[in-house]
Amino acid sequence: MTNLEPNLSLIILLIGLIIILSILIKFGLKHYNIPILVGYLCLGLLLRIMEDNLNLLADIGLEIIKFLGDVGLICLLFRVGLESDLGKLIQQLRRASLVWLGDVVISGFVGFIIASRLLQLDIISSLFVATAMTATSVGISVSIWQEAQALNTPNGELMLDVAEMDDISAIFLMALLFNIVPVVHNGNQTNLNLLILKTVILFLFKAVFFAGFCFFFSRYLEPSITNFFRKFDPPADFTLTIVGFGFLIAAIAGLLGFSEAVGAFFAGLVFSRDPEAVKIDASFDMLYDLFVPFFFISIGLTIDVTTLGNAVVWGTILLTGAVFGKVIGAGIPALVMTGWHSSMVIGLSMVPRAEIMMVVMQHGLHLGEWAVSPHVFSAMVFVCGVTSVGTPFLLRSLLQPTY
Repeated sequence: MTNLEPNLSLIILLIGLIIILSILIKFGLKHYNIPILVGYLCLGLLLRIMEDNLNLLADIGLEIIKFLGDVGLICLLFRVGLESDLGKLIQQLRRASLVWLGDVVISGFVGFIIASRLLQLDIISSLFVATAMTATSVGISVSIWQEAQALNTPNGELMLDVAEMDDISAIFLMALLFNIVPVVHNGNQTNLNLLILKTVILFLFKAVFFAGFCFFFSRYLEPSITNFFRKFDPPADFTLTIVGFGFLIAAIAGLLGFSEAVGAFFAGLVFSRDPEAVKIDASFDMLYDLFVPFFFISIGLTIDVTTLGNAVVWGTILLTGAVFGKVIGAGIPALVMTGWHSSMVIGLSMVPRAEIMMVVMQHGLHLGEWAVSPHVFSAMVFVCGVTSVGTPFLLRSLLQPTY
C-alpha cells in the first residue's frame, strides 16, 4: 500500500494540472477561433511523450484517465442527443434527405475505397474508416454560420439539418459496425454471410427494443420524473438527477450489446423532447467542461508517437477523400435546391470531422490492431485536426459575400 501512495499522489497532481490546462486551452483557443478539441488532442499527445520517457502515470494512472475519458464520452454524446431537435428533423426530412443520403453514401464509399485500395487495409479497418468518414462535426460549421449571421437562412437551416442527420446516421452505423466486426473477425469463412445476417437481424431486434424503451421512457416516464425532481433545490440537483438517468440509459445500451456512447446519445434524445428539460444544458456545462476534455486527452494519450511520420502521409491521403467525399456527396445534391456557390459552401460545411469520428476510431483501436492499427488511428487523428482547423478559414471567406 505504501508503494502505491506516491503514485496516486502524483496521478492526482497530474489530473489537477490537466483540469487547469484544459480550461486555459479552452479560453485560449476560443480567442483565436481554433476548435478546442485540437488543443485537447495535443495535450494528450504531450502526455504520451512524457509518459514514454518518464513513466509518470503507470498503468493505474492510464486506467484512471481512460475511465474519466469514458465518462467524458457519455457526457459528450448525451449533450449531442440533448441538443438534437428530433421533431424538427423529421419535419425537414424530405427537404434534407437527398443531400444527407448523397453525403453519407459518397463520403463512406470514398473512405472505404481509399482505405482498401490505396492504403491496402483489410475490410474491417476499411469499414471503420468508412463509417468514421460519414460523420460531421456540427459544432464547428454551425459556429461559422452563426458568426456570418447566416444560420437562420434557408441554406443555413439546410446545412444544420444535414449535419445533424449525418451525426445520427453515423451513430447508427457505428452501433451496427461494433456488432458486425467481431463476427467478421472471429467467424468461419464458410458460413460468414449467414453469421453476418444473423448478427444484423439480432442487432435490428435489439435496436427496435431499445428505441421502444427510449420512446416509452420519453413519452410516459420522463414528464413525471422531471416534474418530481424539478422541485428539488438547488437546480443543480435536478441537473445531476437527469445526468444520472442518462448514465442509466447508457448502461442499459451497453448491456444490450450497444456501446455506452450510443446509449448516452439516445438518453439525450429522451430528454430533448421536453423544452424545460433542455434548459438543464446551461447547468450541465460544468460537468461537460470537467469530463469531456479527458475524452480527447485520452485519445491523444493513445497515439503511438512512432507512427506520426506515417500518419502525415496516410493522413494526407485520407484527408483528400475526407474533403472530396463531403464536398461532392453533399454539394452535388444541394444543387437541386441552391446555386453552385451555395451548394459548395454546404458541402464544405460537412467536411469537419471531430467527435463522432474519434469515437469510432477509438473503439476500433481498443479492439486491437485487427480492427484499427496505431498507424490508421494516428492518420485519422491527423484528418480530424486538419479538417477541424482548416475548414473554418475557408468557410468564413466563402460565406461573407453570399449571405
